[in-house]
Parts: sequence; structure tokens; C-alpha cells
Amino acid sequence: MFREIRYAAARVATSRTRLSVLAGSGISGTGDLAWFLRGIVPKAARALAQIRPLAERIPDDGLRSQALSSIDRKAYHVAGACIFATFLESSAAEHFIEIVTPLETIYDYLDNLCDRHPGVRETAYPLLHRAIGDALNPRARVGGYYDLGPSGDDGDYLVTLVRRVQRSLRRLADHELLQPLFREAASLYADMQTFVHLPPGQREEACTMWYARRGSGYGRLEWHEFAAAAGSQFQVYAPLFMLFADRREAIARAYGAYFPAVSALHVILDSFVDQGEDRDHCDLNFVELYRGRTHFLERVDYLARCAAKLLSQLPSAREHRFVLRIMALFYLTHPKVYAQRLDEGARALLKIVNAALNEGA
Repeated sequence: MFREIRYAAARVATSRTRLSVLAGSGISGTGDLAWFLRGIVPKAARALAQIRPLAERIPDDGLRSQALSSIDRKAYHVAGACIFATFLESSAAEHFIEIVTPLETIYDYLDNLCDRHPGVRETAYPLLHRAIGDALNPRARVGGYYDLGPSGDDGDYLVTLVRRVQRSLRRLADHELLQPLFREAASLYADMQTFVHLPPGQREEACTMWYARRGSGYGRLEWHEFAAAAGSQFQVYAPLFMLFADRREAIARAYGAYFPAVSALHVILDSFVDQGEDRDHCDLNFVELYRGRTHFLERVDYLARCAAKLLSQLPSAREHRFVLRIMALFYLTHPKVYAQRLDEGARALLKIVNAALNEGA
């Protein structure tokens, strides 16, 4: 199920650049990666395998197809989301994965609907994405997500996933501390998905106007970098991890450390990998909005340095540097990198991220 993870792990061993990135995490980082691959990824795979039968039972062909596609083609998103569990003791790691796996599946399913389902109108985007805010709020009433489309019976697939996340969050002591941050993250994510899925021309105008309203307080970002940051899930998973790790005093700081710099890097690297697919489907690709290769690399360097500086100020900063290092390593060793002949660019990006992390250590 996580064949991309296995593929990337095997390719790292054959690339001097990638090995140097891994070496930057030190002996402890190498051990952390081994535990992530052997101890966390299989747990995430089992949790995702428990969701797949729900998708298979969706009555509507179109909805079932997008649900299964999100599971089969974006499983590495779930694995990446669970990376924080590497640093939790066994029962906490299981609980973290229990929350994150259905939540990430909701993100990926809704993204698929907006990207690929022909029956999703623009007016439906905000309502569909209310499911994320509801999942992150155990007190929220669920349902009504398809009221504006798409039509068809999903067999309560989306509602079931939302309730699973809510139920698991309720079991987490002091989850109320996360609610203000979760509301902000869910609101920004829903806005981003609504605007970037508009027709070409309209989407760019909508995003720039949105950035003028909401993004001016987040430093020296370009409008599409703010949109990229809003499209990440790290600003949800990092504060959640801090609560699991009993670092309550650092929950808000974790949100600020990951959003927007780490979050923007996350989605920009995802866009780098998806350039061919986005071009084929006329989707908005954040990498192609830069003014050429030099501008792109300069901005990645800026974001990576900001991220490294902020992560270094968090408790157990080594763990957070590891998360960014491995996130970059696995995205930039994805099979799509080699299929699109993007390895030269991928190695340049890895050198930038590695240098920023080493300097910020």
C-alpha cells in the first residue's frame, strides 16, 4: 500500500545527495528513520486498510472511484502525516495514528472530488470542506456536506470518517486546547481549496485578493506561497503531536513554527512532484508560478531557512528538524521525480533544505 515509501527508501541508498541529507540527521536520526519505516508505516498501513472497505461499499460509482483513488494513490500522504508518531510511546503513537489516518483520508478524498469529479460545482467547495472543521471539533454536528453536490450516495462514507476522528479526539485529554488552532487551520484550508479550484484566471485573482485579506501578517510571502501553506496539514498535526507529547505550553508555538514556512515548503514540494499531472489536468501548480528556476530556488531557500530557524526554537527541536528533513527527502525521491526526469531539480532542492537545517541546528 505504501509502495512509494518503499521505493523512496530504496532510492535514497543510491544517491549521494540523498544520503548526505539523511546523514545530516545524525546517528539518532538514522535510527528514527528506521523506526518510522519499521514501526510506524506498518501501523499507518493497517489503519488505512481498515478504511478501504468503507470506500469499496460506496454505492455511487463516481464517489466510490474518487474515494478508492485517494486511498490507493495518496497513501504516502497518510504515512507522512503519521511521522510524528515516531517520537511517541506505543499507545500514544497508536492513538495519534487513529486520529490522523481518517483525517488525512478526508483531506485526500475531498481534494480528489474537487480535482476530478465532474459533478462538483464551485458553490459546493466550502460546504464539502466543512467536513474537515467538523472532524477537528468533537462537539460539531455532522452531515449535509453534499447538499450542494455532488449528487449520489456515498453510503455515509464521509460522515463515518468525520465521526471516527471526532471519537478519537474525544479520548485525548485537553483536546480543547487545540480548538482555536484547528478552527484557523480548517478555515484557511477550506478557503484555499475553494479558490484554487476556480477556473484559470479566476483562481489567481481570487487567491491574490484572499492573500491581501488574510496573508499580510505572515511575513515576506508571495500570494501563492500563502495559498500553498494553507493547503498543508502540518499546522494541524504538529500541535496535535505537542499535546500527545505533553508539551502543552508549546502547542501554539508549534503552529507558528510550522505555519507558514514548513507548510508552504510541504505543498510546494508536492507541487514540484505533481507538475506533469497538474499540467495535464490544467490544475494550478504552485511551482510554475515562480519566475523561472532561479526565483524558485531562491524562494525555497528563504522558506527553508525560516522553517529551520523556527523549528530550532521548539522543545525537542531535533525531532522537528527530522520531520522536515524526511518530508523533503521522501517527496523529492518519489517515483514521479524520476518518471518526469526531475532528479536534477530534486537534488538541488534537497541541498537547499539540508543546508538550511544544518545551519539552523
